[in-house]
Amino acid sequence: MGNRNPGIARLAKESIVGDILNGKAIAKWAKERGVDIGFPSPDAVLEAGVTDALISAGIRCASPTRDAARMEWDKSFGKKLMEKYRIKGCPKFGIFSNEKDAREFIDELGDVAIKPSGLTGGKGVKVTGEQLKGKEEAKKYAAEVLEKRIGKVPSVVIEEKLEGEEFTLQAFSDGKNIVGMPLVQDHKKAYIGDKGENTGGMGSYSDSDHLLPFLTKRDYEEGIGILKKAVRAFEDETGKQFRGILYGGFMATKNGIYLLEFNCRFGDPEAMNVLPLLKSDFVSILEKIEEGRLKEKDVVFERKATVCKYLVPEGYPEASITNKPLSIDEEGIKLVGARIYYASVDEIEGTVYTKSSRSIGILGIGKSIYEAEKIAEKGTSFVKGRVRHRSDIGTETLIQKRIRHMKELRK
Repeated sequence: MGNRNPGIARLAKESIVGDILNGKAIAKWAKERGVDIGFPSPDAVLEAGVTDALISAGIRCASPTRDAARMEWDKSFGKKLMEKYRIKGCPKFGIFSNEKDAREFIDELGDVAIKPSGLTGGKGVKVTGEQLKGKEEAKKYAAEVLEKRIGKVPSVVIEEKLEGEEFTLQAFSDGKNIVGMPLVQDHKKAYIGDKGENTGGMGSYSDSDHLLPFLTKRDYEEGIGILKKAVRAFEDETGKQFRGILYGGFMATKNGIYLLEFNCRFGDPEAMNVLPLLKSDFVSILEKIEEGRLKEKDVVFERKATVCKYLVPEGYPEASITNKPLSIDEEGIKLVGARIYYASVDEIEGTVYTKSSRSIGILGIGKSIYEAEKIAEKGTSFVKGRVRHRSDIGTETLIQKRIRHMKELRK
């Protein structure tokens, strides 16, 4: 762990605080303890090649290698893959390493999304009409991405701006077979009413039918089809297989489903929505991924709805107030039927302190989204300190707004 996370520490037989990007040290530690199978995550860990280090040490892994995870840590690679193999659902885009060409492409498209090619913790994308007022601000941000090498990859991805509703489709891949999980909608904006800067995700919900209230079965099938073609394209391109989690950040529009980006691990917070519903044995799934023999019947989820709300430090994401103590009543959270997941915190001498990113996820599970939302909201009241959350996530007001939006687009 990067910090002492009490949730992980409590579940682990043994744990240490150290450099989570040091593949050799992690592989040595795992080898000495007779670890059977590894599941490295998240994005920066995969980019650092921790999977590769474990495999080199003779430890089986159910996560993508560094080369496979390139679909996430280099957005331009994922876009080129879709373009070359003619995978449906790719927005109009350009990849640029010089400012002049980027400016001309912005003039050509008009409204755009500007994306650093590399990793930015989910906070690097800026869109005209939202974080950017117009074309001139878009040009300035594209220039800034290139000049400062934001994301550490020396290029910027510029896409046409799409109108619709975003959603997440996560899937298990054994290199040949893809098995999807319940759809989830994350909420990137920092404040109530979808206002403010983009964040790593303020909370999310899933529905009991494993779709979302504003989507159809056809939308799901289009999304899973794109992921299947991407796995096949990766193997055709590289001769290697993609094994692990592949998740698509999608946009549902009036013209169908578009893929905004690939991620090569569970979503945060979306993992908190789907994994508590998983009835199948997780370790068994990992083994079948590693062995290349995963089947649809191996993955079964409960037919329930979930709502996750993140408690984040005051000032997040612009300037988080860090190292502030939190008072957490875990018994109270349990009594109202909610679950707690510790995230970016540090436990020192029995007290939990905030760090710069999202602190604690509170999850509600119910027969409906609204029932799950009430449980999650009650659960947040048992955490006291310099933290805040979006109380509107999963509420009827916000979900009906999403439904109306899609109905209007798809008239």
